[in-house]
Amino acid sequence: MPAKRFGRTLVLFLAVALASAQQPFSPTPDERQALERISAASLRGNLSFIASELLEGRDTPSRGLDIAAVYIAAQFRVAGLEPVGDDAYFQTAKMLRTVPAPDGFELRIQGSSRTLAMDKSQASALSRGPLELSGAPVYMVRELADVKAGDAKGRVVMLAGSRGNRREIAKAAAALQPAAFLETADEDAGLHGSRLNDLYEEDTYGGVPRLIVRDAEAKRVLRAAKAGETGLTISVKLPAPTLISVTARNVMGLLRGSDPVLRDQYILLTAHYDHLGMDGPGRVFQGANDDGSGTVSVMEIGKALAAMPVHPKRSIVFMTFFGEEEGSLGSLYYARHPVVPLEKTVADLNLEQVGRTDSSVGPEVSNASLTGFEYSNIAHVLQQAGKLTGVKVYEAPNGDEFFNRSDNQTFAERGIPAHTIVVAFEYPDYHAVGDVWQKIEYDNMAKVDRMIALGSIMLADSADAPQWNRKNAKAARYLNAR
Repeated sequence: MPAKRFGRTLVLFLAVALASAQQPFSPTPDERQALERISAASLRGNLSFIASELLEGRDTPSRGLDIAAVYIAAQFRVAGLEPVGDDAYFQTAKMLRTVPAPDGFELRIQGSSRTLAMDKSQASALSRGPLELSGAPVYMVRELADVKAGDAKGRVVMLAGSRGNRREIAKAAAALQPAAFLETADEDAGLHGSRLNDLYEEDTYGGVPRLIVRDAEAKRVLRAAKAGETGLTISVKLPAPTLISVTARNVMGLLRGSDPVLRDQYILLTAHYDHLGMDGPGRVFQGANDDGSGTVSVMEIGKALAAMPVHPKRSIVFMTFFGEEEGSLGSLYYARHPVVPLEKTVADLNLEQVGRTDSSVGPEVSNASLTGFEYSNIAHVLQQAGKLTGVKVYEAPNGDEFFNRSDNQTFAERGIPAHTIVVAFEYPDYHAVGDVWQKIEYDNMAKVDRMIALGSIMLADSADAPQWNRKNAKAARYLNAR
């Protein structure tokens, strides 16, 4: 072929290839039909039960949580998802609940000029056995760099990091044999902060007793303390608690992929189905938006995709966790006992608070965001899905601050690209009794769910698995975490 003609042919080939590469994704008729199956009426019906007073706030553990688990499993069964747990659609976790002795608890924090004494109404403890300390020094840890060999041994270690960071710090500090951990109840947690003594979670804290302070003046003193040696001491008397064995369950169903090779890779679509339980007669924390909305969305998207005549190429696990409000207990249990290999799990899309549009920063109608927006390429895939479904997927200014505050963090710490999809990061009635199913915008939630469903299909069908963003410094810790 003459050189000039070959040159024109090459230019034409490259132009055609480039145009093909730039063509936007277009859903097939079957995929469009699957999206149309996502129904606001179905979401309303499911959430009106999941967030009903009958379920008593879905505390971990509780009768209401067990009822919710059975209901979710029934919906997975109706949809035709495959059971993959150790008990059909359930993954059962055996745990210990600590019931403190009714009397005898004392805690004193002493500084250079004053002593603060607290009883069980102002502080609590989480320990498998009795604990007695007299004048134990308090060592403040804010970052991993503060954990130094020898500094923590025999001391009470104050954990001041964020929730996700706190787990990492606690694991490192537990190896140095502290006498106890000290924490302040989160200011915005309300009931949650007072219930940290309900479950003992050994994976994070290594068997070290935990002291949780709720007294306002004591919290002020502790939070003002400097990193390292604080000059404060703690004395504790804790009688032996009663230990009760309890069972909690993750609920999961599998949509088997259609591609003979890619079906052995897995995408997780997750939410937590627990909430805060009850606080006295008549006060039920129904948790409709947090996270009943995510739970029913997982159920609805699973039902829609399972009805497709040809499934997406990769397999998708639809899963709801117990115990997120107690420190991501359900996702942590799953990570220790995965039903599909973690090394074959390529992404986790975690859904939180996708039902309310009355965000504290203004209405969030036809909008959605992701925590850690630029940590991986997942957000950009969801942006494409949003353009096709009428949802603006955007980077929220404070999205990175919430990255380690939900179950996605569990999977990110194991190297799996994982984000939480949110409509309203902050909204009225968060962790309050007013978060009820009647306040959910169901048409908007169905629209957002169609975006998530289409994004899940696109991720499942892509030739390349999702990847962390190597250029983002905040994502660096997750790149080699497997």
